[in-house]
Order: sequence, then C-alpha cells, then structure tokens
Amino acid sequence: MRGKVVAILETRTGAHLGELVARRGGVPLLAPALREVPDIEPNRVLELLAAWRLQPYRLVIFQTGVGTRALFNAADALGVGAELVQLLAQSVVVVRGPKPLGELNSRRVRIDFKAPSPFTTDTVLATIAGIDLHEARVLVQRYGAANEPLRQALETRGAAVDEIATYRWALPDDVQPLLQLLDALASASVDAVVFTSAVQIHNLHAVAQSHGRATQLVEQLTGPVIASIGPVCTRALAAHGITTTVEAEPPKLGPLVVALEAALTARG
Repeated sequence: MRGKVVAILETRTGAHLGELVARRGGVPLLAPALREVPDIEPNRVLELLAAWRLQPYRLVIFQTGVGTRALFNAADALGVGAELVQLLAQSVVVVRGPKPLGELNSRRVRIDFKAPSPFTTDTVLATIAGIDLHEARVLVQRYGAANEPLRQALETRGAAVDEIATYRWALPDDVQPLLQLLDALASASVDAVVFTSAVQIHNLHAVAQSHGRATQLVEQLTGPVIASIGPVCTRALAAHGITTTVEAEPPKLGPLVVALEAALTARG
C-alpha cells in the first residue's frame, strides 16, 4: 500500500481502519459518511414490555451490536432491564452476527440461533427456516433503517412482526470531508475506496447529488480499487452502478484490509 491514498467512509471504527492502512504504508483519507442518531423512545420500551407480558414473542431477532446495547441501556434506565432478560428467556433468540452476540453474552441471555457468515438477511432466514412462524409474534431489533426484506419474508411465513427502533442513520453533521473526497476522486488522486456498510454509498451519492456531482460519481469510482465489507454492501454498490473490486471474506475489517492490500499490490 506504500504511498497509496485509501478513502475510508467508516465512522465508528474509521480511525482504527485508518491505522491499519497506515501501518501498511498507505495514506488514509477519512471521510465519515454517516451518523448514528439515537432513536429509542422510553415509552416505546415500556409499551413493548407491557405487550410482551400479555402476548409473548415466539422469536426475537437481534441485528446489530449498537442497537442491542441501546435497547438494554434504555431498559436499564427505566428499571426494567432484568425483566427484559426474563422475557427473552421465554423466546427463541436469534443473532445476526458477532456484535449482537457479544452484547447478549454480556447480559447472560441464552442465544438459540446464530446466523453464519456473511451475516446477511438471507443467512438469518436460512437459520430459522425450520421454525414454525404461523401466527407467531416476532420482534426484530431494527438497525439504522427498516429491513423490509426480512419483514416481508417473516410475514409471508405467517408471522406478526414488530420492530423496535434504537437508532437511525443520518448524514454527518459535517459533510466537508465527503466533499473533499469528491474533489479527490475528481482529480483521480484516490487509489482505493473502502465501503463498510451499504448506507455509506447511499449517503455519498446523496451528498454528490446535492452538490450537482452525482452524474460524475460512478465514472470517478471506476478507477480506484473498490473494497466492500460484504455482500450486502456489494449489492448496494451495484445498485448505484459501481463494480466492487474486492469483497472481504469473512466480512470483517482484518480480511478486508488484507484483500485491499493484495488488490493494490496487484495494480503496482
């Protein structure tokens, strides 16, 4: 990676990812593309538990670590954290990946099913394919946006689906780093762009569009190495007309950086 400019759109672990790039001789260009905004109403948590007591959920699906933690923190603040754990003990608990797994383990919540890598909606659905969901109540811990394919698949199988929102995705308060990235792409001074979530490309495109630069974005992203964290991200890139050069396998930062370095080395 020596001397290669690598654009990083990750927010939470962007600095860490930048360090990994810098250790390999790369030049990280940090352009955080999203902001996680808390979006959990205390009354919604209380209403959820009240309904849960009367009509237990047969299945509960946790999709993200940050959302799982936010739900438990909100429950703790309301004095109902212990009850949430007790109610979960009566449900089938499913996790989408290692991050919610870690949060639930810290709470000593029994986990019945773990979706395998690459931790997509499809792997979640395959994991629970043998569970009878006819007229079953299902609770989904929502991530930054609604997971419509998951909801539709569950409802097709006869489930009644509720969602609990804990945070939502938004543009960063400061979009100047994204504008600087657009400038760097326009001058062909970026060697690679790393995408670690699907929403990053949506937000980058939205910023480009708001500044009259969306039509050039796809062409400008044909030159650099495009590194994707996994299949969900890759599909989002494809939906914007962008071809992924490398995809992490498994979908974690370590394999992503290894694949990125190999692709940059191959280009010379």
